[in-house]
Amino acid sequence: MDILFLRDFRLELIIGLYEWERKAPQSVMIDLEIGLYDHKAGHTDQIGDTIHYGQVAERIRDSVAAREIRLVETLGEHIAEIVRSEFGAPWVKVTVRKLAILRGVKELGIIVERGSRL
Repeated sequence: MDILFLRDFRLELIIGLYEWERKAPQSVMIDLEIGLYDHKAGHTDQIGDTIHYGQVAERIRDSVAAREIRLVETLGEHIAEIVRSEFGAPWVKVTVRKLAILRGVKELGIIVERGSRL
């Protein structure tokens, strides 16, 4: 399996449980790994033979802007579902990190892994 990845993909969104968290957008960092079973693009050099990471990023940005999200778990699950159902990835790993939200904690978050990794 090949793995296409996006690192430090920054989203600005309202996220959190507490009223003070929901007053202004927060920066959330996403690391995304997308499994590719078909190695065809490595031979053809054609974007149509792989998952277009630009379209993935744009779709995630648009989708997150249209939703109210409270938990990092929800955001991770939502992104994983988009990548698998809309882009046909057999496996995805999504890491969601909120930055400096708790005193003494640089970042917190979740890792969501869905599908089978062969």
